[in-house]
Amino acid sequence: MMFKKGMKRLVVSHYFLVVLLTLVLVESVFIYSVRVYYYNTIANQLSNHAQVSASFYNKFHTNLNALLLDSQLADITDSFASSNAELQVINAQGVVLASSSGFAIRAKSLTEDVKAAARGATKRWIGANPGTGERIMAVSTPLQWNGQSIAVLRYMTSLEAVDGVIRIISGIALLIGLLILATVTLVSLALANSIVKPIKQVTAASSLMAQGQFDTRVDENYKYELGELARTLNYMAKEIVKSDNLKNDFISSISHELRTPLTSIKGWSETILSGDLKDTEGTKKGLKIISKETDRLVGLVEELLDFAKLEQKQLALDVRPTNIAELLNEVMLQLSGKAADKRIAFRLQAASGTDVHPLIPGDENRLKQVFLNIMDNAVKFAYPDTTIKVGLSLEPDCCVVRVRDQGIGIADVHLQHVTNKFYQVRPGGGGTGLGLAICKEIIDLHHGTLSLTSTASPQGTEATVRLPLA
Repeated sequence: MMFKKGMKRLVVSHYFLVVLLTLVLVESVFIYSVRVYYYNTIANQLSNHAQVSASFYNKFHTNLNALLLDSQLADITDSFASSNAELQVINAQGVVLASSSGFAIRAKSLTEDVKAAARGATKRWIGANPGTGERIMAVSTPLQWNGQSIAVLRYMTSLEAVDGVIRIISGIALLIGLLILATVTLVSLALANSIVKPIKQVTAASSLMAQGQFDTRVDENYKYELGELARTLNYMAKEIVKSDNLKNDFISSISHELRTPLTSIKGWSETILSGDLKDTEGTKKGLKIISKETDRLVGLVEELLDFAKLEQKQLALDVRPTNIAELLNEVMLQLSGKAADKRIAFRLQAASGTDVHPLIPGDENRLKQVFLNIMDNAVKFAYPDTTIKVGLSLEPDCCVVRVRDQGIGIADVHLQHVTNKFYQVRPGGGGTGLGLAICKEIIDLHHGTLSLTSTASPQGTEATVRLPLA
């Protein structure tokens, strides 16, 4: 299996190695078990025949002794010969006295089975026949008289036929193993392809996305983790496209926001410098507009600087005990002029039993920035001749501020996104789309929460800020 390095090679090689080791183990045990079974079967047959023969002869030949043994050899070999094995009668010194085959008479045989039988035990032996070199099995049992072994009955049979059967069985098992190994290799190749192919597609799509082609999509119909990976990658691409669109909208909006005051400042500056304004009142009006537009530009720049600091995690808080009720009154006073232009009133409502001067740990200036933004939005989107209610209450571990206006509200499709960076409900309608995003970041730095709810007119929108008391 010559594959280039990669997941495919890894999967196939691992499967191949595991199955190969399993087959080697299983087939080794199987072949060994077959060999033991055949050998034990032959050994048991020879051993039973030998023991029955010795027992029978010992029982019915009461005149058996070493001196009369030679005269009884023919009787023994004729009576106890086996059709499946050669019978040898061996004396205590290991000399073959008689054989059913007639060969190797008076030859010596001192194998382990003969020695064991001479000591009174029955034992088998497997080895090579000294005369022919073929593998044989021999089982020896003693012929006893008065508790003494006077001769040995030894049955021998060739193992060539059995070994041939074992080799055939082993060959068949090996062939089956090779077929199994080939099948597993093919299956592992298919499995590897099913894993590698989608990974290659995901990799190719990722490469295209890295080049800026975020309209590329991956097939999400893959199963399990691969499907999750494809869906995650597609979601990431969608979010990047959405983020790019928001960024482009932001650039367009901020360009418009900067151009408008700059145009106004440039126009009035040129008018004043040209001397076209003959009266002091006109000059004051122009300077007032320049100052107002300059403040607007400063606000935009400060908002961008705050956003940059938050993005770089460089915004530090000056945390001190802060009187939240006084802070809310200052914010309402600061916005009272803008609210009066739309005939809108502020009303601070402290819950029954709430301390009118609750102190919380926080950065007063940053919290003021948060509530200025929230209440300014309330004034901007509230209907004329309405009231903006600012609720203040305490919970066991936090201070809760609720700002509710009576205005146009926010559609559900926009509500969950208005605190995202650059998000605008009405693109091109003014603003940078950073105000609420910065507010949320500041509240998060205070370990608090900011949430928005909105219902149909005339209920409007409610912003809820929770800040920990300690």
